Amino acid sequence: MTKGKELLLIVSLLVGTIMVPINSTMIAVGLSAISAFFHESLTSISWVVTIYLIVMAVTQPIAGKLGDLYGNRRIYMWGLALLFFGSIACAFSFNLPWLIAFRSIQAIGGALATPNASAIIRHAVSKERMAKVFGLFGMGMGLGAAIGPLLGSTLISLWGWKSIFWVNVPFLIFAIATTWFVLPKSEVRKKAELDWPGSLYLAVSFAMLILLTHPQTVPGYIVLGVLFAIFAALFVYRELHAPYPLIQFSLFKDSTFTSANLSILLSNFVMYATLLAMPLILESHYHLSTQKVGLVMFVFSISMSAAGWIGGQLTARWGNRKMIALTFAISVFASALYWFLHLSTSIPYLLFALIAGGLAGGLGNSAMQTASLQSVSKELSGTASGIFSTFRYFGSMISSTLVSLLVGQASLFVILLAVSAAGIFISRGIKLEWESKPATRLEAK
Repeated sequence: MTKGKELLLIVSLLVGTIMVPINSTMIAVGLSAISAFFHESLTSISWVVTIYLIVMAVTQPIAGKLGDLYGNRRIYMWGLALLFFGSIACAFSFNLPWLIAFRSIQAIGGALATPNASAIIRHAVSKERMAKVFGLFGMGMGLGAAIGPLLGSTLISLWGWKSIFWVNVPFLIFAIATTWFVLPKSEVRKKAELDWPGSLYLAVSFAMLILLTHPQTVPGYIVLGVLFAIFAALFVYRELHAPYPLIQFSLFKDSTFTSANLSILLSNFVMYATLLAMPLILESHYHLSTQKVGLVMFVFSISMSAAGWIGGQLTARWGNRKMIALTFAISVFASALYWFLHLSTSIPYLLFALIAGGLAGGLGNSAMQTASLQSVSKELSGTASGIFSTFRYFGSMISSTLVSLLVGQASLFVILLAVSAAGIFISRGIKLEWESKPATRLEAK
C-alpha cells in the first residue's frame, strides 16, 4: 500500500471510529429535548444512554472474534453500515421504545467497527509506525468524547434533537466509500465457528454487571448479582471446554498481553473516576456554575486528547513498557493533587491538577494497545482488540460504581493513588522489544 493510500485509509478509519465516542457523549445534552418531545420522564429517557453502553460492552469481544473469522474489513464495513442505518432510523423514531431499539443498532455498529478498525491498522501499518497511528487514534477518540456535548448542544439549539443523528450521515458515507475503495478485500479466514452459547453467556453477564452499577433496590441487587455470578460461571466453563472459544484464555499466559489489558483497565478506572467525581466536587466545593464546570472539564479532555497523540510519538521512541510506567507515575502525581483539592479553592491549582490527570489518562493508551496487539499473531488481532476494549469498559463500570459510593470522600483519591501505583507494578509485565521474540508469541490455533 502506497503512503497516499495508507494516509487515506487512516483518515477513513479515524472518521468512522470517532463517530462512536461522539455519539456516546453527544446524546447526553439532548435528553431533556427528547424527554419533552416524547412526553417521557428523564428516568425513562436515560435508557437511550444505558442501552448504548450495555450493547457496546457486550458486542465488542464478539465483534473482534467475527473479524478474525470473516475478515476485519467485512465486519468493519458492516459496523459502519449499521451506524448509518441506525442514525437515520433514530431520527425517524416515533416513540421511545423505537428510539431505544434503533439506538441499540447504532451501538452494535459502533461495537463492530471499533475493534476491527484496530485490527485493520495492525495488518495495514508497519510495526514501526503502529504506536504513532494508535496515538493519533487516541487523540481522535478523546476529542470525539470531548466535543460531543458541545457539538450536540449547538446542533440541538439550531435544528432540534434529531440533528444529532443526521450529522453522522455525511461522515459515515465518506468512511464507507473510502474504506471500500482503499482497503483491499481480505480473505475469509474462517477455520472455526463463532461460539454462540459463550456469546450469550457473556452478553447476559455483562448486561447484569452494567445494571448493577445503576441504583437498584436491595432485592434488585441480589437478583442481578446472582444472575451475574451464574452466567459468568457458565461463560468461563464454556470457554474452557468449547472447541472454538470466543475468548482464548491461553492468551493471558503471555505476560505482555495480560499486563497491557490490566493496564487499560486501571487507566480507564482512574480516568472515568475523574470524569464522574470532578463535576460534583467543582459544584459543591468550588461553587462553579454548570457552564463553568463544563469549561473546566473540557481542559481535562483536551489535555487527555493531546496526550494521546504525544504518547504515540514517544512510544515509538521509548517503547511500550517505559510509556506505560510513565503514564501511571503521572497518574500517582495527579491523584495526590486531587487529594489536596479539599484544602484549596485555587482555580490555577485545580486546572494544573486536571491537566496532569489528562496527561495520565492519554499518554499510555497507545503503548497499551500496541503491546496488546503485538503480543498475539495477526490472525488474532480482532480477538485481541475486542478483549482490550472489554477491559477498557470494565474499568469504566467498576469506576462508576465506586464513585457512586465514595463521591465527596477523600478516600476516593487515595484509592486512585493506590490503583495508579499498582499500574506501575503491572507495567513490569510488558516485555521489552528484545524479549518479545516472534517464536515465543502465541499463535492462532
